[in-house]
Amino acid sequence: MTNELLLSASLIFIYSMALAAYRFFGKSGLYCLSAIATILANIEVLILINAFGMEQTLGNVLFAVTFLITDILSECEGRKEANKAVWIGMFTSLFFLLLSQSWLLYLPAESDLVMGFIREIFSSTPRMLLSSFLVYAISQMFDVWLYHKWWNFTEKKYGDRRKFLWLRNNGSTLISQILNTFLFTLFAFYGTYDNKTLLSIFASSYVIYIFTSLLDTPVLYLARRIHDKKLPEAPFCM
Repeated sequence: MTNELLLSASLIFIYSMALAAYRFFGKSGLYCLSAIATILANIEVLILINAFGMEQTLGNVLFAVTFLITDILSECEGRKEANKAVWIGMFTSLFFLLLSQSWLLYLPAESDLVMGFIREIFSSTPRMLLSSFLVYAISQMFDVWLYHKWWNFTEKKYGDRRKFLWLRNNGSTLISQILNTFLFTLFAFYGTYDNKTLLSIFASSYVIYIFTSLLDTPVLYLARRIHDKKLPEAPFCM
């Protein structure tokens, strides 16, 4: 159960850091966390683990928090700020891709002990990072768009912008994660693993995303509460 405990602890820690970033630094804190999570997830996704009876990539939790971040920004700061977080993530991914590949061009000193490991890890990442870059852009933009579509729908139907946060949160994230999981599995792993393994990676990743999406709903409510306390004169931001 070591992997299961570690994943559970990671989820609690990462979601707590998202709340702390928003509490102490506002939207700037979420922008920074989005950039950090994007870079680290691109490294973690190279690792396959077994947990909860499934084979899965290790980057699932970090990718999940980027959806939480855009949902917090959509809910509390607006669609423009949520899309800005997506653009920051895209810029960060591209920067990391280009920089990490430049490391491989250097000739190491005779006493160097690290370059061999760096080459072994990062020589396999261009496809992974490029896949992540494209899928991140597509799925995150779609998530922000769908979040506000759900929001407009519930507001028109019930005449209240504040209700049904859980619906716009889960209704956007769960659908977006299907797109995210399918495209990333296809772009990053097709031809590397057999179809059975690909299906296992897709299924396990999406199952994890179902749980992370459902568990981020209370966090989103807490984030909105933090926003309300900061701006009592404007309890709700469009």
